[in-house]
Amino acid sequence: MPFATEIHPVPGKLVDSTADLLVLPLTSGDSGPAPVEGVAESGLTQVLPASLTDLFAHYSLAGKPGELAQFPVSRDQGLVRVALLGVGSGSPDDLRKAGAALSRAARGAGRVALAWPGSGEEAATAFAEGALLASYTFTLKTSEAPADRRPAASIDVVLGDGADGSLAGALERGTALAAATALARDLINTPSLSKDPEWMAERAREAAADNGLQVRVWDEGDLEDEGFGAILGVGQGSSRPPRLVQLSYTPENPTEHVVLVGKGITFDTGGLSLKPNDNMSLMKTDMSGSAIVLAVLSALAAVGATVRVTGLLALAENAFSGDSTRIGDVLTTYSGTTVEVLNSDAEGRLVLADAMGYAVGELAPDVLVDVATLTGAAKVALGTGMGALYSNHEALAAELEGAGRDSGEPLWRMPLTEEYVPTTKSRVADLANIGTRGRDFGPAGATDAALFLREFTGDVPWAHLDIAGPGRSMKESGLLSKGGTAFATRTLLRWLAGR
Repeated sequence: MPFATEIHPVPGKLVDSTADLLVLPLTSGDSGPAPVEGVAESGLTQVLPASLTDLFAHYSLAGKPGELAQFPVSRDQGLVRVALLGVGSGSPDDLRKAGAALSRAARGAGRVALAWPGSGEEAATAFAEGALLASYTFTLKTSEAPADRRPAASIDVVLGDGADGSLAGALERGTALAAATALARDLINTPSLSKDPEWMAERAREAAADNGLQVRVWDEGDLEDEGFGAILGVGQGSSRPPRLVQLSYTPENPTEHVVLVGKGITFDTGGLSLKPNDNMSLMKTDMSGSAIVLAVLSALAAVGATVRVTGLLALAENAFSGDSTRIGDVLTTYSGTTVEVLNSDAEGRLVLADAMGYAVGELAPDVLVDVATLTGAAKVALGTGMGALYSNHEALAAELEGAGRDSGEPLWRMPLTEEYVPTTKSRVADLANIGTRGRDFGPAGATDAALFLREFTGDVPWAHLDIAGPGRSMKESGLLSKGGTAFATRTLLRWLAGR
């Protein structure tokens, strides 16, 4: 859903603004909080109810990022609110947190004005990300939210006199990154009553038409004709058949070819390995990887990416029926590798295997990255604040880790433990879709899955992002709203724009 809030760069001084909420930034330091240089001389301090030093003490402010206190003041047009907003050191990460806190505190305000704290372009981009993503809402309610819960209509970033246009461009870049994330969140949060594989394919067609992309869709007949046995096996229990979607972004004189692959299980019952209800209630979000890939492709032109990028959405509904894949069935993947299904709830790696095998065999990628809400084991290992990163390539892993840090979406490098490779093997097929040597190696579910996927990468530099932990939020906090988070969207866009 479109953001209710818009961000506008505005020249001039905060004291001249007629906004409903005026925001003074505070930095933190060894000597305590301090107003950003120039604020004390802005003229606005004359209408404050006390000196800034006394206000800092009264509200116990330290200038930490996101810390905020607000109070009414009298101006010519009547009472308005003034907020003191902590921006920490003014770093991009601190401004992202401050933007999110401001956006949440400004609900109910029509217009907000912030005196820009003088940080650089990356900080401006991060601020826009934080402010917009914290204003994100998804609802199918027939009534509007109460007025005091609605996001602010606009945030004016007051740049001061003589500001150049670079900060305005940085705010636009942050808006593009946030908009891509919001698109992915919308797809993730849509109920599966509407969202089946064909619905996702139609959203991909729309994204292609809107953003100058090429699109190809395989229906169930095409998948059977071309040998995508794993996607078909996962989807065969559902009355809503699977799809494979290819989106292509080709700029002028591309420097290399990157393929992104997203897991797209539009609803996951677990199949015959049926999930308990509490787990199943979250499974409309199990297509997060495909939503992220679609959103990334839609925003590549906006962030100025110069690499050729192909996105593959491996889409299926994992349903429980008499037609479902049985435990012990053997599926033949696109690449010809056979896989014994020992647990039908380990279906994500199966659809990814077909798509990755196709990518390596047909698309000649220079780099391959997959993203998926793949294993509960990754969530157990790293919690909900960090994604798991596996890779066969040191430089690629380092680039993605850096992009994750810059995006506030941290990734932790996990080991592809060679001693665990035997656990991917089956007694009757080339591979098994869950670990078969648990007695020897213990429960290493996330690593088992990564090692399984590695079998389909050939000699291509590859990274696997398991976002099962941070891919869903159970509460409103910071940049996150309850539901799908689209974690890794901004990481992938920063990484691709920087290549």
